[in-house]
Amino acid sequence: MTSTGGPRKWLTVAEELAAGLRVDAAERDRLGAEPTAEVEVLRRSGLLSVRDWATRQAVTRVVGAADANIGHLLGYHYLQVWRCGLFDNPAFDAGDGLFWAGVSNPLDAALRLDPVDGGFTASGRKTFATGASVADRLVVSATRADTGEKLTFTLDARADGIAYAGDWDNIGQRLTASGGVAFDSVFVPHGQVLGGHDTATPRLSLAALGFQLVLAQLYVALAEGALAEAARYTRTTTRPWFLSGVDRAVEDPYVLAAYGELVADAQAAGLLADHASELLRAASERGADLSPDERAEAAAGISAAKVVSTRVANRTTSRVFELCGARATAAGYAFDRFWRNARTLTLHDPVSYKAREVGARFLTGEPAPFTGYS
Repeated sequence: MTSTGGPRKWLTVAEELAAGLRVDAAERDRLGAEPTAEVEVLRRSGLLSVRDWATRQAVTRVVGAADANIGHLLGYHYLQVWRCGLFDNPAFDAGDGLFWAGVSNPLDAALRLDPVDGGFTASGRKTFATGASVADRLVVSATRADTGEKLTFTLDARADGIAYAGDWDNIGQRLTASGGVAFDSVFVPHGQVLGGHDTATPRLSLAALGFQLVLAQLYVALAEGALAEAARYTRTTTRPWFLSGVDRAVEDPYVLAAYGELVADAQAAGLLADHASELLRAASERGADLSPDERAEAAAGISAAKVVSTRVANRTTSRVFELCGARATAAGYAFDRFWRNARTLTLHDPVSYKAREVGARFLTGEPAPFTGYS
């Protein structure tokens, strides 16, 4: 399916897909299988081919609220396609309906490129490659063995010499296929090299901010998803406390106030994430004219969204248990999946360093450094 139609159409498609995911999200979380079927659902929906920036952000949140695993895969797919465009390489083609994933852990330098006739061979291993094992195409970063230059290139996910470890066994995000990938002399043609990593070029450094933005949107989605599930339970199942003097839990003033605080927090985090999204969109559209100061403003805005959304996701996914009651801890409801997913995702990189970046920008004007995380 091609990306025809406006934002409203794609939000409707995302809402319908989310409704389907929500039905068996708990069971799929328990099984923890490779998300092959879920990616196929994304493919059939046409959502993989959405190109509008704001629509991608909204769709990621809608899907992520229903199932943070699939929202993660979709958000990273959009990120990889956008990231490739930062290189302005006319040879890059996102393909219609292809699912993209990345193999580019910034702290993992174990993948090297050796020059050969017509290109390079890639050998080594990368970890935390979300979605790679179920992808059609990969965006990979590796270091040239001869010069030390870091290059980004694309590969068919089923190319000869690529093996998937299947070693993702964490407490949360169980369906994201975030295990390691091994490369054994995988041929990389010159034509599939997108470019090098020029740390002096602000626009190329935006890729790191893109990762942070996706995570902030997913944190908001987790809070929204947990609240939606908890609210359904509270309306239908939660018993009022015997001292409350009310007949239904939804009439308890303490329950109402607690929900009010959590909803307000989630809405505030969502608005901040959307503001950060607009900052990154504007920075990306500046192209080669993007200045270091404009880049710094986008980085500070995204870090602020990350700080707030991290706190909101972890707090909300924990507190909903207090609003549902002891019976809601039964394994069948699987409310714990929201907390486990939030706790796992928010450890991606230390949020304290994001807070430091915001503080430094505010107090001294210091910009965030160009790294794989900022």
